Amino acid sequence: MFELPSGAEIQSIIATLKTGVGFFIPEIYLSVLFMLLIVIDLVVKGRKNNLLSAVTALGLAGGFYFIYQQHLLEAGEIFFGMYVLDEFALFFKYFFVLSGILAVLVSVADDQLNRQARSIGEYYALIVAMVIGMIMMASSADLLMMFLSMELVGLTAYVLTGYLKNDPRSAEGALKYLVYGAVSSGLMVYGFSLIYGLTAETNIMKISAELALHGYDPLVMMLASLLILAGFGYKIGAVPFHFWSPDVYEGAPTPVTAYLSVGSKAAGFAILMRFFYVAIPHGGEPFQDIAGMDWLSLLIVISIASMIYGNVVALWQKNVKRLLAYSSIAHAGYALLGIIAMDELGTQATLFYLLGYLLMNIGAFYVVILISNRTGSENLEDYRGLGRKMPLAGAALTVFLISLVGLPPTIGFIGKLMIFSALLAKGSVFIWLALIGVLTSVISLYYYMLIPLNMYLRESQQPDEGKDATGMVHRIGIAVLMILTIYFGLFFKPLLDFAKISSSMLGMTIY
Repeated sequence: MFELPSGAEIQSIIATLKTGVGFFIPEIYLSVLFMLLIVIDLVVKGRKNNLLSAVTALGLAGGFYFIYQQHLLEAGEIFFGMYVLDEFALFFKYFFVLSGILAVLVSVADDQLNRQARSIGEYYALIVAMVIGMIMMASSADLLMMFLSMELVGLTAYVLTGYLKNDPRSAEGALKYLVYGAVSSGLMVYGFSLIYGLTAETNIMKISAELALHGYDPLVMMLASLLILAGFGYKIGAVPFHFWSPDVYEGAPTPVTAYLSVGSKAAGFAILMRFFYVAIPHGGEPFQDIAGMDWLSLLIVISIASMIYGNVVALWQKNVKRLLAYSSIAHAGYALLGIIAMDELGTQATLFYLLGYLLMNIGAFYVVILISNRTGSENLEDYRGLGRKMPLAGAALTVFLISLVGLPPTIGFIGKLMIFSALLAKGSVFIWLALIGVLTSVISLYYYMLIPLNMYLRESQQPDEGKDATGMVHRIGIAVLMILTIYFGLFFKPLLDFAKISSSMLGMTIY
């Protein structure tokens, strides 16, 4: 018979919740910012785009302060173990807030978005909501919290993808995103239910302890892990869970495409690493012989397929957004290489690679937006002669593309060097895997360099529209991102140390 909790138990629950709130300040602050944006949108009349974008950017920047304050707190579990605070989670909190600020910056630059969107206030509120969801994904240590945070990110992403209501491509991309997202969520939840059925626990550390103590049915565990991997694989956009990426990236407003390509993907990696490194039992090496499966080989196949498929299919793309969409599939494969090593060096390499990808990919999409404002096109052929018409944008885009290839002296080179070094440190058996990564990077050199080739070595068939009308703020924005891409390619130690500290705490600090 069900018994009501006693007064002492209720007081204990309340005390636990009050304690947890003190560790939840950044999330509460961002929730207040979300509501503030909605109120401003309702109250302020007339043109308010500049006000809303400024409040969003400054509000997100204020989130850095509260996240920094969490460094002064002792790492631990809150809300009955559903949520964790450690260096790994703090790394991604900084990452997601920064990605949100950059998303606001590129949104302000997009003439199509600001011209066609009827109510831009909802747009910026959804950006903040997505930041909250991604932060919660990185800190989730419970199956329920993982699902809720992923759904928060997913629902906001669906709406943002279809935000241009009068654009058929945007509506089509949103519908496909919703369908694929619903299927992947269903598969993941079914996998979670199997795990719960085996252990009667939802906390990932308790799940690991139960599986290690009482054992498990290998077939059920294998099925559950595969279903959960499908849900996480959908978030990172790796093969064979990538089918949504090209159409969604092409149809969504370009700032949303940029945001999804770095923020949502990084959130997927965060939750994948925390779950599989902590929850799933393993022997001496993570992912090896888990639940009777050779998980190492499975992840290697996914990584290789992503690198090869993403780079090869990108060769035939004429739409720059679609080209970058396929390249993002390849970059998911490169980031997975660090997870395959899945020691401290491998995790560090993946975190550093995600930081580099944030700078260079947001930067590339930023320039694509500015070029689209001028030409009204995202077609590769319409980039002819733009190096002379838009010299700063052309130079910046070239730097970002060189970094995406992984050439020195950019942060992309250091990122790939870290990934390949982590593989080689595991022994000679991984040399061929690193070699595949290098060879697929050579393939990417061809299609990435087609863009500078058109900009600098081919004459435009269109008449010169006059001077570059890019505003000073956006000139400064792309210049800063370009400089940082090169600077951290030369002086990368601060970011490397940050990634090292964060990676060393995964699965160790709180458990």
